[in-house]
Parts: sequence; C-alpha cells; structure tokens
Amino acid sequence: MTDVSSRLERVMSNESDIKVAVAATSLLHQKANDIRQKCISWQSYHSSQMISDRDFKFITTYEKVTADNRAEFVQQHSMEMAETFLTMLSTVSKDETIQYILCLIDELFLEDRNRVEIFHTYCSKRKDALWKHFFPLILRDDEFIQNMTALLIAKSACWSVKNRLESGDLTLYLNWLIERVKANTEYIQTIARCLQLMLRIDEYREAFVNLNGLTAIFDAFGNCSNFQIQYQLIFCVWICTFDKNLVLKMNRYNAIPKLADILSESIKEKVIRMILATFRNMIEKPAEEPEIARENAITLVQCKVLKHLEILQQSGQKFDDPDIKDDIDFLYQKLQESIQDLSSFDEYSTEVRSGRLEWSPVHTTEKFWRENAARLNEKNYELLKILIRLLEASNEPMVLSVAAHDIGEYVRHYPRGKVVIENLHGKELVMHLLSHEDANVRYEALLCVQKLMVQNWEYLGRQLEKEGKKDNTTSKKKEVSVK
Repeated sequence: MTDVSSRLERVMSNESDIKVAVAATSLLHQKANDIRQKCISWQSYHSSQMISDRDFKFITTYEKVTADNRAEFVQQHSMEMAETFLTMLSTVSKDETIQYILCLIDELFLEDRNRVEIFHTYCSKRKDALWKHFFPLILRDDEFIQNMTALLIAKSACWSVKNRLESGDLTLYLNWLIERVKANTEYIQTIARCLQLMLRIDEYREAFVNLNGLTAIFDAFGNCSNFQIQYQLIFCVWICTFDKNLVLKMNRYNAIPKLADILSESIKEKVIRMILATFRNMIEKPAEEPEIARENAITLVQCKVLKHLEILQQSGQKFDDPDIKDDIDFLYQKLQESIQDLSSFDEYSTEVRSGRLEWSPVHTTEKFWRENAARLNEKNYELLKILIRLLEASNEPMVLSVAAHDIGEYVRHYPRGKVVIENLHGKELVMHLLSHEDANVRYEALLCVQKLMVQNWEYLGRQLEKEGKKDNTTSKKKEVSVK
C-alpha cells in the first residue's frame, strides 16, 4: 500500500468502524449464525466413505473445542485443519454442508486475520493456490455460498503478506464483484465489504478501475437509499481518491454532483464524514495539477456544497469524529477562495461539466456569447461534446432545453460553428428533439435548428440592413412621385 494514508489506517482500526465492517455483512452473518448452529451428520458422511477417517476424526474433535481453547488447538493442528476444511470443500456436494464449512473458516478469520496464512501455507507446500479451492464455489447456484466465498477470497487476498490474487484470477473475481454491484442483490453489503478490503491494495484498485468498477459504483448510487450501503460504497470511492491519478479521472464519473446529492439528503454522520473526506482529497491530492483542484472546487460550489458547509458550521452540531470539523473548515476555506476570481466562463464551463444545466444568466447574456463562443472550441471541443452528449443521454427537459439553446448560440456567434456541430453529429440530435414531448424542449430545438440553417449570421445581418435601406429609398421615391 502506498498513499492510502494514516487516516485510512485510523478509520479502519477504530473500534466503531470494525463493528461497522462486521455489521456491513449483517444478512450474511445472520444466516451464518443460523448455519453455525446446525448439526451435520458427519457419521453418515463417514459411513458412506464420502470423507476419510482422518477428516472425520478431526472435524468431530474440532467441533468439541470451545472458543476459549480454539486458539491453542488451531496452533497445534493448523495444517491438519487446513487440509480437512479444504478437502471437504472440494469433495462434499451438499450445499448445507459447504455452507457450514465456509462458516467455520470465516469464524477462524474473524477471530484472527493472520490465520489466512495457515491456508496459504498449506496450499503452497503442495505447490497449489488457495484460490483453486474457492473459485468454483462462487459459481454455484446457492447465493450464501457465493457471497461467503467471495468474502473469504477478499480476506485471503488482502490479509496475507505475500499471497496476492494475480492476472486472470484477479480479473475473474473483480468482474464477479462488479456484476453483483450492478445487480444490486440482497447481499450488496457483503459485496461492498469485499470492495472495501480489496481497494486498499494498489494493484487491486488499479485493476478494478480498468474494469470500469467505479462506473458500477457511481451508477449504484442512483438505486441506493440505504445509508449503510451508501457509506460502504462512498468508502470505496474515498479510498480511490488517495490515488492522484484517479482524482484526475473522477469528473468522468460525475463524482462530485452525485456525492453532493447524497450529502444534501443524508443525516448520518458516517456518510457525511466519508463524503467530506472524499471532497477534501479531490482538492488536496492533485497538488501538481492546481487547475484540476480549482475545477473541482468550482464544481463543489456549483453543486451547492458551499451552502451546505455553511449550514453545518452554523448548526453547531457536534460530531464524534474530529476529522469532520477539520474537513468542513478546510473545504469552506478552499471553496471561498475559488469563488473570489471566478469568471463567467469558469462558471459556465463548471456547470456544463456537471451536466446540471439551468437557466443561469450566462446562458442568456448576449455579451457572454459574443466574448466566449470561440472558447467552446478549447480542449478539442470538450464543452461542445458534453453539450451534445447531454442531448443524447439526458432525460431532463431543462437540461435538453438549455443544451439546445447553447448550441444555437455557439453557432450564431462562431463563424464556423455550423460545420463544427455537424462534424460532431450534433445537428441530427437537435433535429430529433423537434418531436420531444416537452414544449420547451421543442421550442429551443426549433430555434437551434433555425440557427443551424442560416449559413452566415453577419452576411444575413448586412443583407437585412441593405433590404431595409432599399425599402426606405423606394418609399421616398414614391412620396416624391405622388407630390
């Protein structure tokens, strides 16, 4: 681990957060507690020769060991224990029994995370990998087996000093987790817990991002109102913001607006803490990219985070975690500084990048477009491409109306605007909006199309002026003739 700072270590070692981490898998562990109370008929397995004499002897002895004596017993019989448990996972077919064995292993890990090394050591002595015993189980139909195995894989992959998931196995596992995040299963808390563990490791985090895992997390926020799940998923985002390179990419996920929405509605301290800590990293970490930090600060202002910070400051609310007050003060100062020299174009570009277009003054001011239309060509037409993407992707009538209006104003004030918009395939998207169900969208689309149809606004203006003068001259001649 590189820069997943001392603060992360403090959060994870804090007793309350450890309790949260266990509670995070509450459904899984509620079922695990029930499964652990079951009595497996090992005699039947032994009589039918489904387990060996050695395994039968060990498991029946192990079940009689009390919790107080387990540490000593495990230390004395570590390799035998690993062999019995892993052999049974491979040879026993009944779901109920596999569930039980998995619960025994998880119990061992919960008591002492260093015990993952027992299983790794056993496998390495046989030139084997622990993953070979676990991966077939996440492909079974039983959801408890899938998710308990996934949790054991995460613990085995993160709590071991030397043994890491690599290449194909890592990709398989992360893709499995990502698909479960997208599916929003009833075990989503367990999946999020796996990610909380995995994303602390640099190589796992890099692979997760390359597999578009962050996209799945940010998409999940749209269907997530459970504060515990919000906390866990935001925790995953927070870990990623310790990586400067990932901070530079956060805007592509619309991170700030989505987290700002949750912040405005949340009353849970741990959710607020994670969001503020994430925002702080997004301003503090890109130290070598001050422009990115400034853009993030302006976006936070645009998303009304500054107002929310003022409310938190004025409320006098006391937080259990002192980091929250520090983050509030830090963010408030940085956001205040960011608005001191905020130009109208800064305001406009930030709003466009946020994807939350409103009828703010910059859109409707003639002077703004006259001075800034050409600036929409900057960074390879970045802002224009965003506007065009909004025409295609947004379902909000106001966003569509403003985007169509802005494209029309760009065409009107930039001589080659019509060609640029056509090359970016914006014209057909605007045309499509002519049949939109919302009257305001249809109106703005019609105005935009009219502007796209005019070849040269300056030429048209001169022609209209000439026509006006002609009409005046003709009317004067008629007056003289009448006289």
